[in-house]
Amino acid sequence: MRADRLVSLVLLLRRHGQLSATALARELEVSTRTVLRDIEALSAAGVPVYAERGRHGGFALLPGFQTELTGLNHDEALALLVAGSRRGAQVFGLGSALASAMLKVVDALPESYRQTAAGAAERLLIDPETDLLSRRAVEEELPDAVVAEVRRAVFAGHRLRIHYEAHEKAPEWRTVDPIGLVTVREQGYLLAQRSGEDRTYRLSRILAAEELDEPAQRADRVDLDRAWQERSTRFRTGGDQVAVVLRVHPARQEELAGTALAVLAEEPDGEWLRMEVTFQDSRHAEWAVWRLSAGAEVVGPQWLRAALRERATAIAARYGDGVGE
Repeated sequence: MRADRLVSLVLLLRRHGQLSATALARELEVSTRTVLRDIEALSAAGVPVYAERGRHGGFALLPGFQTELTGLNHDEALALLVAGSRRGAQVFGLGSALASAMLKVVDALPESYRQTAAGAAERLLIDPETDLLSRRAVEEELPDAVVAEVRRAVFAGHRLRIHYEAHEKAPEWRTVDPIGLVTVREQGYLLAQRSGEDRTYRLSRILAAEELDEPAQRADRVDLDRAWQERSTRFRTGGDQVAVVLRVHPARQEELAGTALAVLAEEPDGEWLRMEVTFQDSRHAEWAVWRLSAGAEVVGPQWLRAALRERATAIAARYGDGVGE
């Protein structure tokens, strides 16, 4: 729609200060003739756009020009309000900033959109604190000062000293080159490099952080999604992981897939499923399969069958004395 394009043109000029007709056409994916017609339309509507002549010229807005977000349609306004309801910003210490920004967005909306979009947003719930089984989402303790220091180093491209407490290890200081921040299921992670090697740190385990006044050794651009996928793959295929083959009732298949690191194979086995999955270690495997109760049967390895049998025997002994009969 042309109205959306005109708003986009104004926002581009506000963001970049001055752009040529060619650059505007490339950003808006239209011809330069269309850009020139849009510039004329904006001028006729009272938007103070002026042309700068010369080799490095282009179009710009008069300094200090402000505009309301009147170009947002209903679905765009709703998308912003729904995005503001997600808790991901809390993980990065941006919760209060997000709340403030959403108030400004709502205030800038046209009156008709403000009422209908806000009302619609009340009917959508994103990532509630509990699921249908009343299991609460895991909330991490993230000191604002620590997260803010990490965030500043990531954005500024500076090296970072962190006092990090790895699992079952004493905290120690280490200097890293921060790459980016990722949140997965309300868990925050810092992607970084240390001595040229990829490292991933849980934000909740960073006890203190200090941004250093020296540039981080990192690429100018990063594809965080790809970097996370690569690290996730390495995590699933490395360490002391164990592979388990088991028969699973179809009703428990999704639960098993959600707790395992990876599902390597899956095929029908009568009315059940035969699955090969990997777990982080032996304790992880025993815990995950025990949760499935009679909904799963381990085929191998034998040590896991023995461990589960010992657990079941102990439980049977505890409740097999006839008390209460």
